[in-house]
Amino acid sequence: MDADQVATLRALLAESPWLEQARAFGRALRRSPRSAGGLLVVGTPTYEPWHVTAHLDDEARLAGIPELTPTLVRWAPPAGAPPHLSVGLARLEAAQRGETLFVVADDSAPVPLLERVNDARRVGATILALDEGDPELDALAHEALAVPESLSFDAGQHLVSAAAGERDPGAGATRRQSLRERLARLLDTVSGPNV
Repeated sequence: MDADQVATLRALLAESPWLEQARAFGRALRRSPRSAGGLLVVGTPTYEPWHVTAHLDDEARLAGIPELTPTLVRWAPPAGAPPHLSVGLARLEAAQRGETLFVVADDSAPVPLLERVNDARRVGATILALDEGDPELDALAHEALAVPESLSFDAGQHLVSAAAGERDPGAGATRRQSLRERLARLLDTVSGPNV
């Protein structure tokens, strides 16, 4: 990310309500799974959400929130893949009340995914969607957040996963840096401090 992109992102976050929407979505993501392993992250056949899964795993560990530990669900895990990379679509069919299905899609959700999402919702799983504005998927979701065109999908995933790891105010004796503070630190690391 170059200095102009950093400045643009800072300006966007300062003026846009999207950052607060990402925070609210992150809180929903943090609170909805009731047990470790109950956060199922799935994409589309052409997009596996490795990026957000890795960040959620880090946030779960750093914030001490085991319920936020994600399970990556893959459309076609290869034979012999390690256990954490071999969870297939059958896991969605086994979703139940108290679990959360987090659909991360930078393209439209295909009918087979929409059917599985609908089935999971019917049995009581919470459905969350991070996308670029997919009306069919968003209609099935309890909470949906569309990444605006002015922000890259990867940057949107960073913001949502960081927000999911934030503690509620007063939730602990030590104060964790806010999303805005953490993002500013990340941008300063990437681009160097403003002079």
